[in-house]
Amino acid sequence: MSTETIISFEHANIQVNNHLVLSDVNLTVGKNEFVYVIGKVGSGKTSLIKTINAEYPLLEGYATVAGFSLEKLKRREVPRLRRKLGIVFQDFKLLNDRSVSRNLEFVLRATGWKNKKEIQARIDEVLTMVGLNAKGYKMPHQLSGGEQQRVVIARALLNNPEIILADEPTGNLDPATSAEIMHILYNISMSGRTVVMATHNYTMIKKFPARTVKCENDTVMDTNLSEADLDRLIANE
Repeated sequence: MSTETIISFEHANIQVNNHLVLSDVNLTVGKNEFVYVIGKVGSGKTSLIKTINAEYPLLEGYATVAGFSLEKLKRREVPRLRRKLGIVFQDFKLLNDRSVSRNLEFVLRATGWKNKKEIQARIDEVLTMVGLNAKGYKMPHQLSGGEQQRVVIARALLNNPEIILADEPTGNLDPATSAEIMHILYNISMSGRTVVMATHNYTMIKKFPARTVKCENDTVMDTNLSEADLDRLIANE
């Protein structure tokens, strides 16, 4: 694993609508690292993810993401940062009026791709990566929940991002489908990308172990969960 840092927070206060959610956050994530973000509902997991992708501005403290200083980030620079990020949502956010391929084409054209052959080649490539190379013609409503989440991951990969941010990506999926999605995310990490995943799915953490940080007591801290800890958490899921 690379020791090069790709995400760093120093004494950062994360606010949402002038409400302090997380204070004095000190967090370093290395390139190629897989990191789970855990914590109770309302503890700040999503706020941390949305600060990393500059949806929420960083008003106090310091942070760098993929070479961008969040506290200095100008609005016009946000799209440049987001090209280095791929976002995987729990609720898919697919365009239901067009096919899987057209969903992906829409994102590529919106981010500056123009050549039709290159666009189709990239669509074919990412759909193959998530095991949906034969389903580009289907409409989102014709796919299962797991297949829709695979499309979301394919969409996140389109511009070859350095970081994948996944916010509860298995939250609406059954255990078997969740495991399939985790395999894909794990493989993405193995291919040289950083994955930061907010989750409360402790069964998946036990099955796919990785570094875990916890939002608790209004801040973020590393936590070493033993198998016994995970078994207790799973029993309360």
